[in-house]
Amino acid sequence: MGTSDRILAAALRSFGTTGIDATSLDALAREIGVTKQAILYWYPSKEALLDAVIDFSAVELQRRFARAIEVGEGFERIEGVVRAAFRLAARHPAMLGLMREVNRIGPPTSTRLTESVTPLLTAAAAWLEVEMDAGRLRRHDPKLLVLMAYSSVTGLATEVEVLRALGEEPTLASLVRRRDQLIDLLRGALVP
Repeated sequence: MGTSDRILAAALRSFGTTGIDATSLDALAREIGVTKQAILYWYPSKEALLDAVIDFSAVELQRRFARAIEVGEGFERIEGVVRAAFRLAARHPAMLGLMREVNRIGPPTSTRLTESVTPLLTAAAAWLEVEMDAGRLRRHDPKLLVLMAYSSVTGLATEVEVLRALGEEPTLASLVRRRDQLIDLLRGALVP
């Protein structure tokens, strides 16, 4: 893995777990064993590094979810997407944490992420509309449903302190339980 990729990976981990504001280029440099100037050679500012991390994450999210969206019919496809999201949360928690952080800080940074994933969200809403029209899923607002599912997955997978306050420790078993409960909730709401 080249220096640029190592910087990108470390920045994603830090932005997604420690937070964007709490991440310093000095700390990143120490973590990966380069100088701050090496980071600035590849990414001229923390904002440029954040933009590169967002772009990388958006491509990765699209890649992972594009596959899940194309498998199965009706609720089977929804379940596959939810499982893919929780798999991402288990294997790459920083990526969902980054999404939470980017949305928290708002525009213009959140606009970059939103514009990158809008085609995927639009395709998901359009597919839901077709499934509802065909009677395979109960009628709901497809765009609102996509937003609710996104918010639920992001919250259930990344809001560790809220989970702890509710007596839920952030373990793999707990993550699987939360995933299964969300699938059951969605099944009850959507399957006719």
